[in-house]
Amino acid sequence: MSDHKDFRVEFDAATGVATLWMQMAGRANKINGAFGVGFVAALDDALAQAGLKGLVIASGHRDFCVGADLEFIYQTRDAEALYALVDGLHTTLRKLETAGVPVVAAITGSALGGGCELALACHHRIALDSPAVQIGLPEVSLGVIPGGGGTQRLPRLIGIQPALEILAQGQILRVPQALKKGLVDELARDADDLKAKAVAWIAANRRAQQPWDKKGFQWPGGVQPDTPEARNLFAGGAAMLVQKTAGAYKAPEAAVQAAYEGSLLTFEAALRVEARYFVDRVVSDQAKDMIRTFFFHKQAVDRQQGLPQVASDGFQKVAVLGAGMMGAGLAVICAQRGYDVVLKDITDEALTKARAHVQAEVGKKRHLSADDKQAIAARVTYTTDYADVAGSDLVIEAVFENLALKHRVIKECEAVLGEDAIFASNTSALPITALAEASVRPANFIGLHYFSPVEKMPLVEVITAEATSERTLARCLAFARKTKKTAVVVNDGYGFFTTRVFSAYILEAAELVAEGHDPVLVEWAARQEGMVVPPLKVFDEVTLTLGKKALESREAYTGEALDSPGLRLLKALVEQGRHGKAAGAGFYDYSAKPRRIWAGLRDLVPEPPEDSTVDYIAERLMLAQALEAARTLDEGVLKSPRDGEIGAIFGVGFAPNTGGPFAWLDRQGAANVVARCAQLVADGHARFAPPGNLKAMAEAGATFFD
Repeated sequence: MSDHKDFRVEFDAATGVATLWMQMAGRANKINGAFGVGFVAALDDALAQAGLKGLVIASGHRDFCVGADLEFIYQTRDAEALYALVDGLHTTLRKLETAGVPVVAAITGSALGGGCELALACHHRIALDSPAVQIGLPEVSLGVIPGGGGTQRLPRLIGIQPALEILAQGQILRVPQALKKGLVDELARDADDLKAKAVAWIAANRRAQQPWDKKGFQWPGGVQPDTPEARNLFAGGAAMLVQKTAGAYKAPEAAVQAAYEGSLLTFEAALRVEARYFVDRVVSDQAKDMIRTFFFHKQAVDRQQGLPQVASDGFQKVAVLGAGMMGAGLAVICAQRGYDVVLKDITDEALTKARAHVQAEVGKKRHLSADDKQAIAARVTYTTDYADVAGSDLVIEAVFENLALKHRVIKECEAVLGEDAIFASNTSALPITALAEASVRPANFIGLHYFSPVEKMPLVEVITAEATSERTLARCLAFARKTKKTAVVVNDGYGFFTTRVFSAYILEAAELVAEGHDPVLVEWAARQEGMVVPPLKVFDEVTLTLGKKALESREAYTGEALDSPGLRLLKALVEQGRHGKAAGAGFYDYSAKPRRIWAGLRDLVPEPPEDSTVDYIAERLMLAQALEAARTLDEGVLKSPRDGEIGAIFGVGFAPNTGGPFAWLDRQGAANVVARCAQLVADGHARFAPPGNLKAMAEAGATFFD
């Protein structure tokens, strides 16, 4: 055995197989400068072993390799130096796959990004058959593209169409799917089985080569480059991207373009094409903002940095009040994490629907056995009797948004709870302090605002009331960790953070339509900016009726008299029975095939104003949300811009390509934003008055992030 910095080589003379172990400093193997130096030295050592018949690339860490060192990727703006590093990585991986001996990747942990690309540079890939192992190329989700040959090796390995799906969507696959799609070749039961299979494959494939290095190579899938079929695939992929993202996300487009251009060239030339596109994306503002939010901010929030901690929530039994879609979804996520769940409602009909929902959701867990699924479903008890709620450690109330109703439910429920039980409200807007007035244990009262569908949405907004104890907060944060939710903690106030940002978005869309702007342009402008769902579509989905009631509730709590063209339009639609998607009529006409904007809107609004461009509409939609986010920070509801980025993107679908509302404001520049706000206020849009923190930043030339 020989040691190198971060790497070591073991050679088994009996089999002729050398194992190159990667065990870089820290908790994971990363592609960086140290990797390039150490891996090459270890590779040279392995290839120099007398009697060498094959090579296994393995990891001494839990994961195989987690990809590029994002600290470096985030900081670098030196395109020339970055290109040289990428070119060096390509040279190293080409040396690995053309060394003249068979090379096997022993994937005992996740191989993501550059780790997946390292595995693709091996001749054979054997993965541990474990649900903990993930394989894929998620780079586009961070605003960059694969830079270790992924855009070139993957299409040559599995075919153009399936490769484009993985590259453009940043797919991460579990082992069974990776095997099915061809990213891995074999599965192993355990580490010993994997080693035996690797040695056996090497013995049987002494002349192994990459398919693209063989004479007469034919691309898999039956479609060869520079043919009408291939051009149609690439054109179709590009068109689908435009349809899906409206051009807001540059990395998926760059990945497809790199794959296309590279398909027409020799492999070495194709790698140079990929390197240029990779460097262009890495040094871009969009990549910097996305990496900061989706890697650094997300990690910090998931680790609950700066928040009170307890090792365990101490919960065994969780009660959910209200068996609608939200309540049933909460029952699912709690039961699958081992909690005993009581789902209570006032009608058997609601409970019957909830039971069907729970069983259907549990049935979708394809990685679980039938016995495991049955065990999860059996943890949920359905009842109309508060007696069954007795003994619960945590109660989550998910009944209708009505203060009097919630007060009654709180009193009835707390009567059967123990002294240490926590009561949490899933309200989306009502102040937690106001709800806690009905509680006999306000220190144990908190807000847990989930998002629908709760089984898929990753965020929970945790709201602390005036009397909420630190221990209550800590236990609920532990509960969030166990149920695999990202928790953003905010202070109390009507609408908290996410509801205020979301409301600003959909209400600004209503204002634009009421002023005469084409609703089709309103929807397109939002998509062009990267918003996950267009505003009128999502307004219909949450229902216009709920929006109208929320505004009335807001008036009651804030004392703010609300009146504007958009609000009057909203009331007119509700009065005409156009309550939203569930009613089959809202801003959209759902009887039409395909669904389209209701033609009758034109009769309710004036002619389009002169200034009615997509850019103008997009600016107002984005500015309305970003200003509201800044106000919540100024008022002390939101604790940090970092939390705001995570809450806005993961909670209400703020444009992920921007990095979040505060990153968006930084890119605009505080001085520019304040000046633009002054123009909009002068035009009669008083809601665009900037908050104090933004005006102070404009004067100081400050930004939210460095």
